[in-house]
Amino acid sequence: MTSLLKRIIAVTGLALLLPAVALSQAQNPNIAQSLHEKLTLAIEVSSGNQLQIVGITETPLPNIYEVELNTGEILYSDISGDYLFAGDMYQTSDKGLLNLSSQKRQLRTLDKIAAIPEEEMIIFTPDVIKASITVFTDVDCTYCRALHSEIEDILALGIQVRYMAYPRGGEQADSYSKMISVWCSEDRHKSLTQAKHGQNIPARDCQTPILAHYELGNELGISGTPALVFPDGRVIPGYVEFSRLAELLNIN
Repeated sequence: MTSLLKRIIAVTGLALLLPAVALSQAQNPNIAQSLHEKLTLAIEVSSGNQLQIVGITETPLPNIYEVELNTGEILYSDISGDYLFAGDMYQTSDKGLLNLSSQKRQLRTLDKIAAIPEEEMIIFTPDVIKASITVFTDVDCTYCRALHSEIEDILALGIQVRYMAYPRGGEQADSYSKMISVWCSEDRHKSLTQAKHGQNIPARDCQTPILAHYELGNELGISGTPALVFPDGRVIPGYVEFSRLAELLNIN
């Protein structure tokens, strides 16, 4: 049983206001509304509004709907809303199985990343960009430091690295205040590198996007660092050695 389903089952019966949900056009608007209402009661109200439905869309499978939650997790519902199931949906073909769920997740990931202004990121850019990755990072993370120690090799391959903040544990993380100081620095590139080398940097305070980045990472299902988002929307967890990174990005 997934952690998502455990959360849904663990709490029941709290009556709350029901937020609007983006629902795709259905053949029968009455059926669509009925499905929306039933799933809202089953998911949002029963979880004390910890789980919220952000989208309900039709799938290629007749009478089966995809239900996206604010956690980034996906469920599937029959048209009545009486039954939900978790897992990936595959389409068969003469070439094998096509993971439709994975494709949708990757597209959603790209859309959400694209909505973040690059000014909020710390970007290391090579002379010629052959590929670009977005990396959710924590300055105290051992494997984040290992990845950043190879930044010159990564840049030499033509890979742009766009850092976003993911202090593990959010505001409670030991690294949270350090990352604020990095993002508030006049030279964020230098401060990030110093922090990842374990050096002390001057304490600074300003408005930062760090918690927004952290919340986005949670929506994308990220739970650890580094987490690498590839140009096609794939999320690769953990450290990847720079030569292997080139292979995954098809860079010669």
